[in-house]
Amino acid sequence: MSQKNLQTQSGQQVQAEQQVQQQQLLPQQVLLVRLTEMPVEALRQRVEQECMENPWLEVSASHDPSEGGEKQLDEVNDGEGGDLFSPSLEGSGEADASYDYRSEEDMPDYLTGPSHSNDAAEYVSYDDTLSLTDRLREQMADFELTDHEKELMEYLIGSLDEDGLLKKSLAVLADEAAIYQGLNTSVAELEHVLGILQQFDPPGIGARSLQECLLLQVRRNPKFPYREKFITLLSKYFDDFIHKRWQLLAHKLKVTVRDTELMQKEVLRLNPRPGGSIGSKTGDRAVSIQPDFLVDTDEDGTVTVTLSRGNQPSLIISPDAEGAQDTFVRQYVERGQMFINALQQRSETMMRTMQAIVKLQKRFFQTGYETALRPMKLEDVAQATGYDISTISRVSNSKYVETSFGTYPLKWFFLHRATRNDDGDDVTARQVKAVLRRLIEGEDKREPLSDEQLTQLLRGEGFSIARRTTSKYREQMGFPVARMRK
Repeated sequence: MSQKNLQTQSGQQVQAEQQVQQQQLLPQQVLLVRLTEMPVEALRQRVEQECMENPWLEVSASHDPSEGGEKQLDEVNDGEGGDLFSPSLEGSGEADASYDYRSEEDMPDYLTGPSHSNDAAEYVSYDDTLSLTDRLREQMADFELTDHEKELMEYLIGSLDEDGLLKKSLAVLADEAAIYQGLNTSVAELEHVLGILQQFDPPGIGARSLQECLLLQVRRNPKFPYREKFITLLSKYFDDFIHKRWQLLAHKLKVTVRDTELMQKEVLRLNPRPGGSIGSKTGDRAVSIQPDFLVDTDEDGTVTVTLSRGNQPSLIISPDAEGAQDTFVRQYVERGQMFINALQQRSETMMRTMQAIVKLQKRFFQTGYETALRPMKLEDVAQATGYDISTISRVSNSKYVETSFGTYPLKWFFLHRATRNDDGDDVTARQVKAVLRRLIEGEDKREPLSDEQLTQLLRGEGFSIARRTTSKYREQMGFPVARMRK
């Protein structure tokens, strides 16, 4: 047989296989795909639309809006979850082609929603029409500031990131103020105005590092348990604190094991991102994103996941349709029952996926420390749940989880391994960046560290990293080269 005939037969065979795959995708699965992709607000609108189009689909009379629209489903622990229905929705033809996302990079946001960086968490405010910038400006009236100090205060407020932290050094800010704003100032003058800004609410605002952020919060609260011990801990033993060397800290602070356990619980009261709960820094829009999940952490470290139902009511088939023989009625009843079943399957899929994410990133949900995040890919969650990767992608896309530490897009928890430390453990880029930031912020500003020196220091702390990677991370965090940091 000629090669041309073989190619023709091969093409016909592929086409036939594709047609078979398209036939295997059931309407129930197509509906489930679309509902799973939707965030909670879009889902609510879809439910309303379905109820309007289907005369035999009704809201359950037992549904009580005062219950808050939330349903407690399960508690995350070290055990394995039960076996739930796990539809395979991978590559099932044209009907599913636009929904099959195989990696984090391929995940689109729902419809035309804005994309979110994996480099920083997005904190979302609810029913808050004032931005972080607006709220801080309001508080300027509570302090006696000269006109020049007001200009500097406006400049510092405008330099804060979305979390209310000041990531650039005062030396850089002083130079940029002169170059870009025509505002002549000095590091000492900015230090003075920053000290006033750090008296604003919420406590921790204007901090230049995690260490300073936590110290500001403890110092502002005279009733904070173990206040003096915490100030000593954060001032002198911050590295031990970050690495959770609590036995060593107990010895250094001269406290009992019981006191140490209580201090660990008090840590959870501190907020590493004080500006995150106030709103959008830009103030050009009021952000109102409803979380799809709620994650609570008890004092003993137990993490509980709740699936937010939003304003979605419980649906039932109208009792009037019971026993109906009319073909028209039966078609609507079948359609309504399929919709109800798809909603139930969506809830199961959503919960099981979120539970797996929380289990894989449990240290973060217990502490709130970004450095506690471990490398995690779609494949890891798929393996933990038994779902296909494309299903995990749909659940993770454009969904948010509210925690005690802020509200995050689910995509934020997916991290690639950047390197390994000396112990052979996987290390994420965020962990490397956290150490890199500490090194740069703690350097002698008269002799800033070069990228090669920073690389050697990182290697000294156990991170096997190349100089070009150090340069890339430094640029991503907004730090200029060494000669510009003087």
